[in-house]
Amino acid sequence: MRRYPSGPPTSTLAGADVMLVGLFTAKDKKFDAKLDFLAASVEAHGGRVVGRHVQRRGVSHGGAAKMTSPFSRRTLLGPGKAREIAQASRAAGVDVAVFVNPLTEHQRTVLGDMFGCLVISGEDLFPTGR
Repeated sequence: MRRYPSGPPTSTLAGADVMLVGLFTAKDKKFDAKLDFLAASVEAHGGRVVGRHVQRRGVSHGGAAKMTSPFSRRTLLGPGKAREIAQASRAAGVDVAVFVNPLTEHQRTVLGDMFGCLVISGEDLFPTGR
C-alpha cells in the first residue's frame, strides 16, 4: 500500500502533479471558473495541474430525474467516472487529486486507494475562516 505525506495538504502540493476533480449540477454554469480558481490555488501552493475531470449531475441518462438521486457515499462520483479518473491518474503518475467538493475522510480513503494518490478537497487549501 502506498503511503502519503502526513503534513498539511498544502505542503504536499509543492512539486506535485495534480489532477483536479469536480462534481457539478447541470444548472451550475460556472463550473469552469471554479476549476480555474482551484487550479490557480494549486499552482500558488507549488503544484502543477496535469488534468481536469468533471462529472455533471443531471445532464444525461434521465437528466433532471437523477438530480434527486443520492450521490455515492463511497466516492461522491458515479462508478464509471471514478474508474475513468483512476485510470487517468495512474497513467499520468498523479501525486495528488484535488476535489472542488468537500470530502469525508472515508471518501478520501476510498478515492485515494482507487486513484493511487493522495486525495484532498479544495477547502483544505484555504485557511480556516475563509
